[in-house]
Amino acid sequence: MRVDFYQLSRDPVEVALPLLARATLNAGERMLVVSQDPAQLARIGEGLWSLAETFLANGRAGEPHEDRHPILLSERAEAANGARFLALADGQWREEAAAFARTFLLFDDRTVDGARGVWRQLRDRQDTERHFWKQDGGRWVEAG
Repeated sequence: MRVDFYQLSRDPVEVALPLLARATLNAGERMLVVSQDPAQLARIGEGLWSLAETFLANGRAGEPHEDRHPILLSERAEAANGARFLALADGQWREEAAAFARTFLLFDDRTVDGARGVWRQLRDRQDTERHFWKQDGGRWVEAG
C-alpha cells in the first residue's frame, strides 16, 4: 500500500483534489473520495465537474449506478465503484485504507496533528510506502 500525505497550505481540498483525481483517471484507475462532511463532498463534486480543462464525471455513493462512476464520493470507505485509489478528503485516517492500493490523505491546519500521528503509525508497517507532499507556489513537491 502507498500512502501520500498532502498538506493543504494554499488551496482548499475542493481545489487540490480534482487535480489528484485527474491524474488517477489518466493512470487508468478509479477513485473513491471519502469525507464525513456532506457539504465538503458537495463542494468537491462541484470542483470535479468544473475543472478548467475538462470536467471529471463523478457520483455519490448510494445513488443509482454508483458502480459506473470513475470517481465516487462517499461518507464511507467502501469502494462500490471498484476503486483502488482512495482520497481521504476530510483529513481523517480510516483503517479501511489498507484495502486500497493507494491512499491520498489530504490535511490542513485543523487536521495536521492527526496526520502526523498516522505518519508515525505507518512508519513500521513493512507493506506501506509513505510520501509527503507540500504546496510550493502553484505546484506540489515531495518533501524529504
